Amino acid sequence: MQEKLPKIFKLEAGNASKNVLLLAGIFFFLCLLFTLHRYYSFYASFDQGIFNQVFWNNLHGRFFQSSLSSSLSTNVVHAGEIATVYYHRLGQHFTPALLLWLPIYALFPSPATLTVLQVTLITVAGLVLYVLARQYLQPPLAIMITASFYGANAVIGPTLSNFHDICQIPLFVFTLLLAMEKRWWWLFWLMAVLIVAVREDAGIGLFGVGVYMILSQRFPRAGVAVCILSFGYILVLTNKIMPLFSEDASRRFAIERFGQYIDGDEGSTLDIIRGMISNPVQLLVELITPVNGTIKYLLGQWLPLAFVPAVAPGSWMIAGFPLLQLFISRGESVLSITIRYALSVVPGLFYGSILWWSQRQQKFKPSFRRLWIGCICLSLVFSFTSNPNRTFYFVIPDSVKPLVYVSLPEQWQHVNQMRPLLAQIPSDASVSATTYLVPHLSSRREIVRLPALELRNDAQEVIKVDYAIADLWQLQKYQAAFKSDRRLLKDLVPLIDQLTNNREYGIISFQDGVILLKKAASSDTQATAAWLQFRQELAKGDRGQGGHGRLVSYQLSVIKLNC
Repeated sequence: MQEKLPKIFKLEAGNASKNVLLLAGIFFFLCLLFTLHRYYSFYASFDQGIFNQVFWNNLHGRFFQSSLSSSLSTNVVHAGEIATVYYHRLGQHFTPALLLWLPIYALFPSPATLTVLQVTLITVAGLVLYVLARQYLQPPLAIMITASFYGANAVIGPTLSNFHDICQIPLFVFTLLLAMEKRWWWLFWLMAVLIVAVREDAGIGLFGVGVYMILSQRFPRAGVAVCILSFGYILVLTNKIMPLFSEDASRRFAIERFGQYIDGDEGSTLDIIRGMISNPVQLLVELITPVNGTIKYLLGQWLPLAFVPAVAPGSWMIAGFPLLQLFISRGESVLSITIRYALSVVPGLFYGSILWWSQRQQKFKPSFRRLWIGCICLSLVFSFTSNPNRTFYFVIPDSVKPLVYVSLPEQWQHVNQMRPLLAQIPSDASVSATTYLVPHLSSRREIVRLPALELRNDAQEVIKVDYAIADLWQLQKYQAAFKSDRRLLKDLVPLIDQLTNNREYGIISFQDGVILLKKAASSDTQATAAWLQFRQELAKGDRGQGGHGRLVSYQLSVIKLNC
């Protein structure tokens, strides 16, 4: 086919490929730079630690086990049980596709490897999208589609986040759609299997592809098969397979997202579907509310494509089902375009836009191209100013009133003083740590998040961790604007007092607001003095808040008497 094209078109296609590779290279370099900086400057958070511990346990033959995931399970959150090291995360999210990347992790076993993997998967997905677009569009239009992908807030935000399983979705879905266009059915069905293996709800997007194949009348039989596979898989998985590992699917995640449709404190996928059917008015209300949030979310998804998906039937057929899932769910995160869930909507929007443009390539005139470029630039501006996952914390304050800002030199000075404390914790020791320290300590069997100090080990015995480490400096910085940080700081200070006063743990090191405790150890004199001085600073800063300030002062006097 390529040999029959005039020479001028061959040159144009070759230049287009170079431009696309340049776009991909810029995206890869910048995203990798910012995400690695986010990790190494200790702004990667709890989910990065969960996935790293899962990969680390997989590497050691303990597949999908995680004490960090256990701390989020319904047994711990609702029943008040102790987190276990042998808890299988497959009861929360069924993610066997992660095993594909285990050989890479085996070569470079580090939380940073997952960051590199995520950026790579998204970057490659953009290249596959370009090849997919070229099935219908001339190079200039295909380049614009690809530029829209790399400039989309719904792509940039999730890429700059902690590692997550949904980062596989764009690559798998674009490859599936390309295989469909090429009639490579072996690859199509392989991708279909991989998509549903990403996580339990990934089949919703695949179901949309099947609906498109039926309604477009292009591949109706295959479309029916896809719908049966995806919908049937979701039902069997969530109702039969996942409950074998834990009750989290029905007792926690279903209730948190869809509890408004069912009575009681647990429910299966079938219960939720029945609840939606029996109460269509509530379903409609959930679908359109909050109105402002729903409209804002759609505009954000459409913006980098110059709003074409709004009028593209293919976009609604495929992306409509992931959108429906988000709109009928409850929770603040579902309508956040910078969070991982937004990625599940992206493939359908882009493929539908390709189909729309395939019938209207003559409309791609210089005036519209300038408008489109402006939309991409605006999307990039929104991506930056939204400061996704605090990636640009050193440029954009997390809060203006009150002002909460950490400069780059300040944070790296803090990191340099914190690392020697982390190095004192043996790699095989059990540990409890605050959120932003968890990823860096997660390559181990026994780890929980402070203020928890207990876990159940492989011998099924409840133990207290060997070490506890807390970055109180970070909490002190952010407490003025964030209730969760203020509440955690308020909880940790008396906890440290209690542990050291009864000599259950000793303070073995304290640097720049980071405290390291060791079980059954004697407190270091200099570290204790530094801790007391830091406590005085907390007391001074807290006196204006009334009762808590007096409580801190009282506890400080108790510590001095005990010392």
